[in-house]
Amino acid sequence: MARRRAGGRTLIYWILKHFVVGPPVRLIFRPRVEGLHHIPDEGAAILASNHLSFSDSIFLPVAVRRRIIFPAKQEYFTGKGVRGWLVKRFFIITGQIPIDRSGGNAAKDALAKGLQVLERGDLFGIYPEGTRSPDGKLYRGKTGMARLALEAGVPIIPCAMIDTDKAQPTGQKIPNIVQIGIRIGRPMHYPQYAGRTDDHEVLRKITDDVMRELQRLSGQDYVDEYAASVKERLATRARTGLDQARAGLGHARVGIVEASEKAREGILEASEKAREGIVEASEKAREGIAARRARAGADPLAPPGASDSSDAGGDHPIDGESDQAPTPSTDAASRTLPPGSYDGSGEH
Repeated sequence: MARRRAGGRTLIYWILKHFVVGPPVRLIFRPRVEGLHHIPDEGAAILASNHLSFSDSIFLPVAVRRRIIFPAKQEYFTGKGVRGWLVKRFFIITGQIPIDRSGGNAAKDALAKGLQVLERGDLFGIYPEGTRSPDGKLYRGKTGMARLALEAGVPIIPCAMIDTDKAQPTGQKIPNIVQIGIRIGRPMHYPQYAGRTDDHEVLRKITDDVMRELQRLSGQDYVDEYAASVKERLATRARTGLDQARAGLGHARVGIVEASEKAREGILEASEKAREGIVEASEKAREGIAARRARAGADPLAPPGASDSSDAGGDHPIDGESDQAPTPSTDAASRTLPPGSYDGSGEH
């Protein structure tokens, strides 16, 4: 039953490679492949590749005639929902083996499963950097690849992926249409170190040799530091920046609240003063109106003789009479007195 399932998965793998995934990948990304003849037609070998993109595990198997089995992180096999199920089935069908990277024995588990693949005479793909490059540079390799090569007695074949990070940058789901390249170097054998799987200096030398060859093939800048350490440092810096941004946002919120309170207090104070001014103006206006009404109502009740002084000076001229008083004549004889009137001269 197990062989039948394995045979069915192998059949699906070849169908995907040659009819489903392979044709569009070749058509869209037009991979330039160099050194394909360095991969043997049969027999076990380790394909050591730099790691720029998630799609590296698709581009390389499409380019190589033989089937390649890669280790893959456990999370790809434990997803939830329809998408999780599809991802899991894809990785199982394509021959990827799950690796739990959370435990302390993760490296040993990966090596044990890789050794089983090599003992079957298959090709085992591995990324010596341990993770994708955070910035397109080539980082220090881990020595597990060298230990596995010595234990299985197989060659290491360096495979350089070129511009795959431009085709599908980290975090981008839909790839860009970019031509990618694959350069495959000569197999690297180390029979002189057989049995020295616990010699750290030997393991480091083999690993550094492979990384130098990958640098030559890919043209990347080399950084003598583990990519995982760089990623952790960048993540810590990003978290620190995010915390600072959140703190700044909190301070801004407090400032906005304080400013709003002060503005509200200012508006209330201004409103109160405006109301007080309106009340005061209304009182003054009422007082002024009352005073005018009092003055206007006093004229009809004024006592006689309290009228305008012009009335006490005599009669007003009427009917066109001149207001100029007649000038008395100095000639006494000119005055005519009626009969019997007394002129004041003492004689009647």
